[in-house]
Amino acid sequence: MNSKILIVGAGPTGLVLALQLAHFGIPFRIVEKHSGPGEASRALVVHSRILEFYRQLGISDEVVDLGIPLDSVQLHEGLKEKAQLKFSDLKKDIGPYPFALCLAQDVHERYLVKKLDEMGITIEWNTELYSFSDEGKSVKTVLIKNEVKEEAEFAYLCGCDGAHSTVRKELGLGFSGGTYEELFYVADVESADVNAKEHALKVHLSNNGLCIFMPVRTTGMIRLIGIVPPELRDRESLQFRDVQPVAEKQIGIQVTGVNWFSTYRVHHRVSDHFRKGRCFIAGDAGHIHSPAGGQGMNTGISDAINLAWKLAAVLQEKADPSILDTYETERIAFARTLISTTDRAFQVMVGKNFPNRLARTVLIPYAAPLLFGFSMTRRIFFGMVSQLGIEYQDSALSKGKAGKVHGGDRLPWCRTIQGNNFDALRSMDWQVHVYGEAKPDYKRFCESAGLPLHIFPWEASMKEADLKRNAAYLVRPDGYVAIADNAQDLKALNQYLKEFTLSPLF
Repeated sequence: MNSKILIVGAGPTGLVLALQLAHFGIPFRIVEKHSGPGEASRALVVHSRILEFYRQLGISDEVVDLGIPLDSVQLHEGLKEKAQLKFSDLKKDIGPYPFALCLAQDVHERYLVKKLDEMGITIEWNTELYSFSDEGKSVKTVLIKNEVKEEAEFAYLCGCDGAHSTVRKELGLGFSGGTYEELFYVADVESADVNAKEHALKVHLSNNGLCIFMPVRTTGMIRLIGIVPPELRDRESLQFRDVQPVAEKQIGIQVTGVNWFSTYRVHHRVSDHFRKGRCFIAGDAGHIHSPAGGQGMNTGISDAINLAWKLAAVLQEKADPSILDTYETERIAFARTLISTTDRAFQVMVGKNFPNRLARTVLIPYAAPLLFGFSMTRRIFFGMVSQLGIEYQDSALSKGKAGKVHGGDRLPWCRTIQGNNFDALRSMDWQVHVYGEAKPDYKRFCESAGLPLHIFPWEASMKEADLKRNAAYLVRPDGYVAIADNAQDLKALNQYLKEFTLSPLF
């Protein structure tokens, strides 16, 4: 068993899982039934939390350079702008990336493939998972390429193979949910009426629904998303020219060229489980939901980040195998919450009943300007959409509270005299942070346990970030707080390490 893990699917979720495992030195294979990366823009937005993960991998600057940072989100009632959230208005201590990044999925995927290639890792294109069986101590698989079958054995199997996941289906996992009745269109177009220097996401609400547009490529292309009029839904071979008059009227521009057009129906589903024995599912294989907030791809990448370090720790015998149970409990809880949240938002944007139309045409256009006037509202909104607000407080891995920070929260970002506290996270390993002064015996214990201890002299910025002076924070490899400890309690830290048989990954 030379390769410990089989990754099925080379979309963003599978590619990031591969990059993470490679970083941890875990041997794996990654197979994909298609012949290469996707060729359409599809998912567009890379959120702030994902850029923070990419920062840990050392690739965030390159990724940002490939895309277009959004300056703002604008809300329109018809053609009239009603509210605007400028990312420049956000407090700088929210994180290193106080914006959303527009990056076409095909560009994104090709970049991730390139990084794997630079690491000497080959993606096995045109290769499918034919069958598999969990034997208790390993997973036996049959792969097929060019009608030639190959038997291979792995310690774990990770299905990152999309909404029609073979892995999920063969595991017999339910995929409950439904499909919205509306038919949507998506198009990448050109227009001379759009200011190429204005990098904003614009939402146009009306009595009949919505139309959204945003920059999609550095070449000046823009993405349109809207609802196909009911009278056109059953038309065969629907083209952009069929919906063009409606779209142009909704957003007030004239389209001069079309690069890509497609229609789709929106589903909202979550798998019953994300794990069964030695098999895991991640990304669209485990959850699909409305496009509200651009959460889909980002959630899949977050799944990969969460799973990778836990698999690495177990395979390196640096954590008890029970830690793998926390992948499902942490990620499925978020997926279910996300489905519920985006479903409500989506219904408001497209629903035909009176309450939804009232919210779309009256309440939101007139309430949003008032709400966005408060810095706290802007911060909360950005935290929700950017996935900075994801927390795992109910996880078995989360303990304690110090200041306003709970075990399971994302480690707050803050600037320091030395630079910032996130630079330490580039190790992608267990570490302890103390903001203020560390007790001598606490220092000695961390040293004996091989735990890097980062001591940051106390500054006002730390209080603003909700950190507590002289408190200790045990931080996970993915940048979430494991223990938030007011008292630098050696017994609590030692007990935690023993409970999960934890030791540093490097």
